[in-house]
Amino acid sequence: MNRILIISLVFLYFCIPSFAQESKVFDELTMNSKILNMERKYAVYLPPGYETSQRSYPVLYLLHGGGDDQTGWVQFGEVQLITDKAIQEGKATAMIIVMPDANTGKRGYFNDVNNEWRYEDFFFEELMPEVEKKYRIKSEKRYRAIAGLSMGGGGTFFYAMHRPELFSSACPLSASVRNATFEDFKQGLQNNKVEVKNESTLQAYFERHNALQQIELNDLEKMKSVKWYFDCGDDDFLYEGNSLIHIAMKKKEIPHEFRIRDGAHNWTYWRTSLPEVLGFVSETFHQK
Repeated sequence: MNRILIISLVFLYFCIPSFAQESKVFDELTMNSKILNMERKYAVYLPPGYETSQRSYPVLYLLHGGGDDQTGWVQFGEVQLITDKAIQEGKATAMIIVMPDANTGKRGYFNDVNNEWRYEDFFFEELMPEVEKKYRIKSEKRYRAIAGLSMGGGGTFFYAMHRPELFSSACPLSASVRNATFEDFKQGLQNNKVEVKNESTLQAYFERHNALQQIELNDLEKMKSVKWYFDCGDDDFLYEGNSLIHIAMKKKEIPHEFRIRDGAHNWTYWRTSLPEVLGFVSETFHQK
C-alpha cells in the first residue's frame, strides 16, 4: 500500500508542473469603451508558465481580417498550437498575444472620415492601456510588436506608421494597403453613401490612410525605427499593392523583409506565415 502511495506521489510531482505550464487562450474577454460607447471583445494568448511565474512578457498585437473577429486567429489561425510549438522548439520567445475585435459596430481598424467612429483612438487610448495593465506585459517599445492579415495587415502597417514610437516590429500579411488615388477614394465614399461633414479634412485623411503616401510623407528615421516584415502569396489579389510598398520602401532605403511565397488569400497561407512572424518579432525582443 505504501509503495503504491509513493508511486502515486512521484507521478503527481512530475505531472502537476507540466499541467501548470500549459498555455491558455481566452477568446471572449470584454472591456468597456467610452470612446466607442460599447463593450468590446478581445482574445488573449498567455504562454506556458504565465500562471506560475512572476515575470513580465513581451506582447504581440495580432489583428484579424475582414469578416472575422477576435476569435479568427484562435479558431482558424490555430494561434495556440502554432505558438506553443514555436516556443517549445526555441524558434520564438514566450510572449503574450492580444487579439482585438474590429468587426463589431463598424468593421475596420481606423477612425471614420468624420471622426465619429474612433476605433484607432480606442485601440491606442483604451485597449492597449487596459491589457498592458491587466497582464504582466513589458510596455516599452522594444517589447511590443504588431502583426495582422488582410484588413488586419493594413491595420498593422498604418498603426506602425502612425505610432512608430510604440512598436519594435510590424508584420503586415497579405495587407490591404489602400493605394487608390485621391479621386478613387472620394468616389468610394460616394458609392458607399458616406456623408462627409467637412470636405477640408479629406486630403489629410486620405494621406493618413494611403500606404504610398505614408511612406512618402512620414519621418524617415521613425519609419526605420520599426523592423518590417511583409508576406504575401503569389496568387493573392493584394500581391500588387504589397509589391508597390516593397518598391517604395526600397527606394527610401527603409530596411525591411519582403516575402512572396506560393499561396493565396486564405488561412492555409496565413497559418504558415505565423511561425515566421513569431520568429521575426522574437528577434526584436532579444538583447543584441
